[in-house]
Amino acid sequence: MKTIPPFLQPGDCIGICAPARKVSPEEMKDGIDWLVAQGFQVKVSQYLYGENHQFSGTDEERAADLQSLIDDPKVKAIIFARGGYGCVRIVDKIDFSSLEKNPKWLIGFSDVTVLHSHMNIHHSICTLHAPMMINLMNDKRNEEAASKIIDIITGKNIRYNEVTTNYLNREGSCEGELVGGNLSLLYSLAGTPTGLSTDGKILFIEDLDEYLYHVDRMIMQLKRADKLKHLKGLIVGGMSDMRDNAIPYGKSAIEIIAEAVAEYDYPVCFDFPSGHIDRNLPLVLGTDVLLEVENEVTLNFLYEPAS
Repeated sequence: MKTIPPFLQPGDCIGICAPARKVSPEEMKDGIDWLVAQGFQVKVSQYLYGENHQFSGTDEERAADLQSLIDDPKVKAIIFARGGYGCVRIVDKIDFSSLEKNPKWLIGFSDVTVLHSHMNIHHSICTLHAPMMINLMNDKRNEEAASKIIDIITGKNIRYNEVTTNYLNREGSCEGELVGGNLSLLYSLAGTPTGLSTDGKILFIEDLDEYLYHVDRMIMQLKRADKLKHLKGLIVGGMSDMRDNAIPYGKSAIEIIAEAVAEYDYPVCFDFPSGHIDRNLPLVLGTDVLLEVENEVTLNFLYEPAS
């Protein structure tokens, strides 16, 4: 189990920066207002509303923004503005060393998988796979997830036990460290210093808007790299808005994944409510969890809650 960052108290400061695609003040307003209403201070980074083509600023500006929030002792958590593409361009420009002495929550998903993986591999600090600022209050469907984010970062223990079953699920129970994120990002990070270690862990994957043949390509890469063989368990979240060619691939995304792991015997859960879907429940990556795949699916996070 990795280090859990300190839990937040009322009045603590949450920082916001955009390490990837650009955002507008209008897209951030509802989320910022909501965080303030929850009793937190908010620090907006210098280039949050910057623009450099599709990015929220140059690589140097985006890196400086994240660095400033990491180094500010008053900032106790960082919620990223949105995903898109860009984190991989700046991850090697960031000095994360201050987080070793003063861990803080890094919150986001999708492209932020780069930072989740980097923190897991190099700094042994838990991070939060969860909706970002652009998702928080701009869509009423994210209210549950927003509430869970606050529960987690303020020290409440989380257990999900209302997850529906899927006919492809493989029953069983396992306990281990939860790792993972966006499948496309995990695939792109393979063989780099930020590539994720999965041996003896419970892997979570999700993705959006990919061709089915490419889902197969990514899963086969993970399999051939032994990233699937030695898992304790596998959780598959949203595999949303998949695309196909004029000649159909012949399998759905979850069927592709089920086929790839059929020879293994660990528990597998499909359709877990996390990822690029309406119900995007937060996951504490790096902590130990208990996964039970039976008539219903339960996921219990095993970190110590605040006293």
